[in-house]
Amino acid sequence: MQLSIFTVDAFTHQPFCGNPAAVCLLEDELEEGWHQKIATEMNLSETAFIRKLHPADDFTKKNMNSVLTFITLSGKLNARQAGDRIILDLPLYLAYPQDFQEVEEFVKVAVGDMNVQDVRYSPDTKKFLVRLSDVYERSDLEKLKVKTQELLRAERTGKVKGLIVTLKGKVGGKLERYDFYSRYFAPWNGISEDPVTGSAHAVLSSYWSQQLEKKEMCAFQCSSRGGELKILLRDDGRVDIGGQAVFVLEGSLTI
Repeated sequence: MQLSIFTVDAFTHQPFCGNPAAVCLLEDELEEGWHQKIATEMNLSETAFIRKLHPADDFTKKNMNSVLTFITLSGKLNARQAGDRIILDLPLYLAYPQDFQEVEEFVKVAVGDMNVQDVRYSPDTKKFLVRLSDVYERSDLEKLKVKTQELLRAERTGKVKGLIVTLKGKVGGKLERYDFYSRYFAPWNGISEDPVTGSAHAVLSSYWSQQLEKKEMCAFQCSSRGGELKILLRDDGRVDIGGQAVFVLEGSLTI
């Protein structure tokens, strides 16, 4: 059996940046075990499988639906196209202040001797947020070396599944156009550092909207690949997170 497969870089307008993901087109039903094997072979943090709803469907026909719904382990994910961007419809997740003394050891492992302005925890997503002091620049966050294996040893409660390190941006001028920056680490899920993370921005959007008193923001996740995200908080308690995407590979799998 041959399957069409693509690699797409999301949250970027240029190849080899942003978040790489595989997309596999399924002509017929495929056993779940094969899904896992294909995802392992692609060796990316995300692999999406698109299957036909009806036998007569044809992948060469243009999908005219205004919204596409993806079934994920986290529930349904709706996406729509708006100009040159794909918009993800995500819930907003609150992150609550933490007693610094109780989490000091973990924060020390995460960011070393860097000055920390705020620490939060999102129980819904199990993500821990560390905000660096405003004295730092984007380059300081980019140079931060997080020892992910030490994070696993330092976090003994079992409540944390992801670490967000974030920094306030400086809006104004050609080079400073981001409201905030971030990096995301998830060794608890086998991911040392994720290039660009939509789910982390469901937490970041809530936090920075409160801090900056803004509902519309532009963010940059400054991993080695980097990615830009456009954010709009909606009145219904959800958030639109948008980004561009580029195709970088097209081929076929033989199984």
